[in-house]
Amino acid sequence: MPQDITRESMDYDVVIVGAGPSGLSAAIRLKQLDPNCSVVVLEKGSEVGAHILSGAVLDPSGLDALLPEWRSMGAPIKTEVKADNFYILGPAGQMRIPNWPMPPLMNNHGNYIVSMANVCRWMAGVAEGLGVEIFAGMACSQLVYGDAGQVVGVVAGEFGTLADGTPSPNYEPGMELRGKYVFLSEGVRGSLAKEVIQKYDLSAGKDPQKFGLGMKEIWEIDPAKHSLGTVTHTMGWPLGSNAGGGSFIYHLEKNQVYVGFVVHLNYKNPHLYPYMEFQRFKHHPMVAELLKGGKRVAYGARAISEGGWQSIPKMVAPGVALLGCTAGLVNVPRIKGNHNAMLSGKAAAEAAYAAISAGRSGDELTDYETEVRGGAIGSDLKKVRNVKPLWSKYGLIASLLAGGADMWANTFGMTILGTLKHGKSDAEATGKAKDYAPIDYPKPDGVLSFDRLTNVAFSFTNHDEAQPAHLRLKDASIPIAFNLPEYAEPAQRYCPAGVYEVIAETGKEPRFQINFQNCVHCKTCDIKDPSQNINWTTPMGGGGPNYPNM
Repeated sequence: MPQDITRESMDYDVVIVGAGPSGLSAAIRLKQLDPNCSVVVLEKGSEVGAHILSGAVLDPSGLDALLPEWRSMGAPIKTEVKADNFYILGPAGQMRIPNWPMPPLMNNHGNYIVSMANVCRWMAGVAEGLGVEIFAGMACSQLVYGDAGQVVGVVAGEFGTLADGTPSPNYEPGMELRGKYVFLSEGVRGSLAKEVIQKYDLSAGKDPQKFGLGMKEIWEIDPAKHSLGTVTHTMGWPLGSNAGGGSFIYHLEKNQVYVGFVVHLNYKNPHLYPYMEFQRFKHHPMVAELLKGGKRVAYGARAISEGGWQSIPKMVAPGVALLGCTAGLVNVPRIKGNHNAMLSGKAAAEAAYAAISAGRSGDELTDYETEVRGGAIGSDLKKVRNVKPLWSKYGLIASLLAGGADMWANTFGMTILGTLKHGKSDAEATGKAKDYAPIDYPKPDGVLSFDRLTNVAFSFTNHDEAQPAHLRLKDASIPIAFNLPEYAEPAQRYCPAGVYEVIAETGKEPRFQINFQNCVHCKTCDIKDPSQNINWTTPMGGGGPNYPNM
């Protein structure tokens, strides 16, 4: 990168990285508390919502706390859940799990099927109406530190670096956006948050964070098969004992359904191909019948934080706070994190407002951490803290039975299992290729199932090919010299966008190729690579997916 750069700077009370539900909630709450508070939100996507992908069935409790009048404010939140179905799938059939044995927290009635991309676009409008400055297409590439080691800002808007790292004639160094406090709401495995967690050792004493890979398509289906407000979740086939995970099918407006599939990234068999598990799932008779005669109109993927209560790092360091999915506030059994993201943004804003009002800056917002762990978010996550480790260690049935019993006990303030540990990281969980059989996946038919590159076109992903690759190898030799013989180089399969290839040409040594232009910013490579050799960083500009209404 260019050396000896001189950058202009702008000062704010609070700098927020990421225009997701947590960052926008923080911005809105700061302006509610003090209209004169200067707040900027920096979004790496080409527009607010371009990089937002979520299921999503929204628990409105977070929005109720932030904007109690949202129902009369034109929010794109219209489709209330009317039916809630759970199935265990086999290869040719399904078994319905009745709702009555499930803990009350698993009930989706009163929740809404939404596009979180559109909800965030609406929230951005609310924030701007209150005076928040929002800049899209402004990737934050670096943190700025003060003399005492505290975070004082970020570098945003660097453009024009060539593929070899040298500046082009149109090089722009970006600006330093400085704040009394910096909020990182980058979503899962954000590059700046990763640096902060490591620098300040925020994960000390915590379990490793766990992750899943969520893949999603939007389908327009036959109106005769559409059931507005119906929510369906499945477990079992096609994953079986190969991996944890499951599916969701949500019926929203305009005869559309969200069809999604989640694979827990602690799977052992390096031959597993999560994307193809998703494509195979759509050929189950129950799903195929629903989609028959319809068409897929969008595709996307992203990682999901699944560690829950045990894995939440310390969320504050000098001058900086981690919000929402950046801190890992997803309730895994409920498949919900947006409500907690909003509540975390609200709590961080209130802590920062109190600190700034008292003349403080650059210190740790301990009140924020106290509120998250001791308030509604902590209560939500503690009740379900053992479901994920049970599933990881003992499988689906144990998770349903013992996890369900533990959730019931926690509903009444008790526990039968204490707090179970997660054990290995997802990267460490990957087994050696020689110990597992390859998996034969059916070829996509182009009707219900599609190859990766065809589907990536439906994510509307774009990156400037002249810029440096934002997917960086710590050691360029490892993919071929180590990962290929030991793990059959799983990057070829775990990436849901076809970014990584092993090219084998006759008479030549195999080579590792990174097609970074395909990247949908899911971060799976940063998480699952068994050698932890891939570092995901932000590309320049507004590169990446351009999700319409994910």
